[in-house]
Amino acid sequence: MIGYRLFLILDFLLMLLPKFLRKGLFISLAKLAHWIAFSRNRVIQANLDFAFKDMLSLSQKKEIQSYCYRNLFLNVLQTMENRRNSASDLLNSVTFVNSEAVDALLRDNRSIIFVSAHFGNWELGGAALSSLITPVSSIYKEFSSSAFDPYLLQARTNHRMELAEKNGALKHIAKALKNGRSILLMIDQASNERTGVITNFFGSPTYHNSSAALLGAKFHTPIVGVYITTLDDKNYTIHFEEPIVVASSDEKSILDATQKQVDDLERVIRAHPKLWFWCHKRWKKEFREIYR
Repeated sequence: MIGYRLFLILDFLLMLLPKFLRKGLFISLAKLAHWIAFSRNRVIQANLDFAFKDMLSLSQKKEIQSYCYRNLFLNVLQTMENRRNSASDLLNSVTFVNSEAVDALLRDNRSIIFVSAHFGNWELGGAALSSLITPVSSIYKEFSSSAFDPYLLQARTNHRMELAEKNGALKHIAKALKNGRSILLMIDQASNERTGVITNFFGSPTYHNSSAALLGAKFHTPIVGVYITTLDDKNYTIHFEEPIVVASSDEKSILDATQKQVDDLERVIRAHPKLWFWCHKRWKKEFREIYR
């Protein structure tokens, strides 16, 4: 509890600084983290080598590796700022692209299963989606110290987002859809035979979470990918993918709908490789040896 109170004091002092100074400080911290995180750097390198083989030069891979830390720290800063900023602040930072299908679904009072990834400024993307497009319910993972959980909850619920802790969250998410509320799922983390199905991801058989497809089939709800990109870490574009309709709840339909999500995700990553969170062991279930 003492640590959390000290953190709140630090948070208060940081928010007194002009935004450009806050951003500069966090970018400096990201550079330091990159310099000392030897084991995590090896994970990033292993992922890039596995996904892109020799399609990227060594200098390109090093640039992506460095940006992973920058992007992570900017997401932390965004979380802090989301506790205080407003819908108009978000609107000044983002532009929505290809939202026509989403607008049409919402006009018909349809709920939507939005799927996204730890890609770009995902904290800004989630807040902007829920605040400016439609309120969403989502899932979060508790901190190792539960004292910090209210901080994260406040940052996200400030923008009309409902949250359920990861353990047992499926019931909460299903209830939200049943009540006509849209949901947001992050679908890019490592999966297994219990939570996913085998898909083709970067040319390799990879387990991918099938929750979105299962929920889409059960509640007859379309799935829409939503990804946020930037060229300058200042102005952001939020792009909606074409809706995916799950034909039925049979095994093939679930696999097809999940593969379509994976195809969208891979295409977005290939177009903007430095924006994805390469720091996690995405293929630890299927190809554990690449991390040795």
